[in-house]
Amino acid sequence: MDVKPIPDNALPVTDLRAQKSAQERNPEQIRKVAREFEAMFVSMMLKSMRDTVGKDTLTGGGRGEETFRSLLDQEYANAAVQGGGIGLAQTIERELSRAYGTPAPAKGVRDAD
Repeated sequence: MDVKPIPDNALPVTDLRAQKSAQERNPEQIRKVAREFEAMFVSMMLKSMRDTVGKDTLTGGGRGEETFRSLLDQEYANAAVQGGGIGLAQTIERELSRAYGTPAPAKGVRDAD
């Protein structure tokens, strides 16, 4: 059996630095992506924490409650990120800024969004 290498153009992975469009280098876009990632991470943490406690028998449970709890956890996560979050967004923003060669936010400075 003869094994041939996969051509580079067939692989879905590309170098991020090679795709520097103006939008990707935009500090506001980087901040938005970092916050969205942190919100998703916090939402997953809330879901995991909620799974460790027993079911609430007062409301009856069911699929509707599961959906509501999921949406509520997402809103809690978004509110936490808007209030400063857990610091993950700032770290991601700094690293993405460094990777894309854009000015990084000042260390220790939080915006008032």
